[in-house]
Amino acid sequence: MNASLLNPFTITHPTAVQTSLVSGASFARFDPSGKYVAAGRSDGSAAIWDLDTRAAIRWLEGHVKSVTSVDWSRNSRYVMTSSKDWNIIIWDLASPTDPPQRHATIRFDAPVVSASFHPRNSRIILALLGTGEAYIVDLRKDYRGRVELCEVPEEGDDDAQASRSRSLMTTARFDPSGKHVFIGTSSGSVLVFNTRTKTMVARHKISGTGVMKGFDFAKNGRRLVTNSSDRTIRQFNLPVYLPPNAEREYIEQELEPTHRFNDPINKTAWHAMSFSPDGEWLAGGAADPATHKIYIWDISNDGQFASALDGGREPLIDVHWHPLKSSIVSTTNQGNILIWHCPTPERWGAFAGGFEEVDENVVYEEREDEFDIVSGAWCLYESELALRKKRQEDEKVDIIGGILEDRDLGQAVHAHNGHNGLIGNCESDEDLEWADEEPDNDKKGWRMKIIMVDGDDGF
Repeated sequence: MNASLLNPFTITHPTAVQTSLVSGASFARFDPSGKYVAAGRSDGSAAIWDLDTRAAIRWLEGHVKSVTSVDWSRNSRYVMTSSKDWNIIIWDLASPTDPPQRHATIRFDAPVVSASFHPRNSRIILALLGTGEAYIVDLRKDYRGRVELCEVPEEGDDDAQASRSRSLMTTARFDPSGKHVFIGTSSGSVLVFNTRTKTMVARHKISGTGVMKGFDFAKNGRRLVTNSSDRTIRQFNLPVYLPPNAEREYIEQELEPTHRFNDPINKTAWHAMSFSPDGEWLAGGAADPATHKIYIWDISNDGQFASALDGGREPLIDVHWHPLKSSIVSTTNQGNILIWHCPTPERWGAFAGGFEEVDENVVYEEREDEFDIVSGAWCLYESELALRKKRQEDEKVDIIGGILEDRDLGQAVHAHNGHNGLIGNCESDEDLEWADEEPDNDKKGWRMKIIMVDGDDGF
């Protein structure tokens, strides 16, 4: 079978709106399984939508001011919301109540701009405040506390001068492995911190960018895209960051973008951007005040512009790509959620090798000997079946061995990924072992409780 039939991303990108959800949302995020969408609202609440039924199945009502970010734990059990009311709330979707039980509440001394879970442990949280400070909050018993991530002053600056000239932190993200925290500043630089030690390991200056507004990573963690106030989206190939040493040395390096994406005609700014799961496509949500536009670029084809998706007259404010397939969720300034998909016509020729598609019906003429059974051929067919059956009976089945082979295969995949430069796939890595200590209860196989709401008729 052709590889293109197995991999939908080699066909095309989302092109049409599949459904629209009226939610009053300011932004929306797919969960890691792709079954649900979490929508943050300006009234301080958030909603969980089931994409199969197109219904809101949970309401997260706990903030008194607008929600600024929503994030999912790696197996979708926990949802975290941050708000301008200075609070971060972690919700447990496995609880049998609506709204779900609050798993934890974290309070700061300023509005929270964004908050995100560590990719490997939902008890480790990254928070960015509206005052331009970033914190790593650890809820585990042995590491409980919050640590501010502080930029190292440049050479030649004394402490007083460094405190006056310190740039505000404007965006913050874990990389896909969780080993590093990437922070964008108001001066257009990118700071990289080690998550375990909270020390700065790199500072990248990017010329001509202005204020950093947002980050996104390709799934392998080796490519970063940035959105800045100069109305340009840039893609970078990231270097390899060495583990922190006793001298706390760090890399001082200027990054050169491999691609620049912008709107050369309208000079439109960008609200958000998002990589496809395979990293071959990049979607940019335009900050056009009159229309809902999503621009798609083909990264695998040297960043060529692919198409512009038109979502109508309600301006776009956010965009997010599905974690597993060719689908995009975008939100409008009126609070509507648009789910984009890739409509593909049925190709019956893919299911039968000898099937030939035609534009219109034709009369089929049967050959005179088409369905005649040749005795010699039938005997060969029966003997071949008997031989195959005998071979299968002679094969030894080792259940334990099969399990060990699966485990060895997984280790081989991890080793292969490590040789290909993927971040955080070496199981003996000290940073990953630290993150896996005191694991959370976000296990695969958990079930969300089904809550039935009685109607007016009592049923």
